[in-house]
Amino acid sequence: MKKNNGKNYLEQVPLRQIQRYSTDENGIITLEIDNKGVFNKIAQKLLKKPKVSYIHLDEMGSFVWPLIDGKRDIIEIGEFVKEHFGEKSEPLYERLAKYFKVLESYSFIKYKKK
Repeated sequence: MKKNNGKNYLEQVPLRQIQRYSTDENGIITLEIDNKGVFNKIAQKLLKKPKVSYIHLDEMGSFVWPLIDGKRDIIEIGEFVKEHFGEKSEPLYERLAKYFKVLESYSFIKYKKK
């Protein structure tokens, strides 16, 4: 995995930035995202856009989300994923790296400073 400022990307410790979420009877997690800011307020008034968006995670994302606790790095989270999903999780760390990059790009997570 690529180095980020001299550190292995997988050794980073993610922190959730979204605290509101729910879990359905099948274990699927839905994140609740407040649509804040000037442009969102305008869109809510003019275009009837919602004040809250709901992001439904897939099965693996729903398994990973509660593991993001600010203590475990991506490698440790991967060990839980591998144990739970087995071969279905492969290619494990490539998938996790992409997943965490997407979460970070939407500001759903950030990384703990060491």
